[in-house]
Amino acid sequence: VQLQASGGGLVQTGDSLRLSCAASGRTFSGLTMSWFRQAPGKEREFVAANFRSGSSTHYTDSVKGRFIISSDRAKNTVYLQMNNLMPEDTAVYYCAASSRIILSSIRRPSSYNDWGQGTLVTVSS
Repeated sequence: VQLQASGGGLVQTGDSLRLSCAASGRTFSGLTMSWFRQAPGKEREFVAANFRSGSSTHYTDSVKGRFIISSDRAKNTVYLQMNNLMPEDTAVYYCAASSRIILSSIRRPSSYNDWGQGTLVTVSS
């Protein structure tokens, strides 16, 4: 699967951004697509997952209630709507995909076969 991420930018605290990740090269059906982020000097961390084409969605605690992951099957695209952004959300955001992942593994970067290029989100205070 080829993944193309977009939508990052420089915003202020409290602002919103929507990231997009377009998938190509295989059917979207059954695909788990997730967002991870990596801040300078830190490990890549799980943000949100759209498990098996939207059968369920999952979030890391720090973004619950602020971020929403959704998908558009017609466009083979997953979105991450990020609201009420905070400086600690500053990171490079990556989308990832896997067709064989199990639910208990969605938070591990090593569980994903395919990655998009990162898109930088910077939140100023």
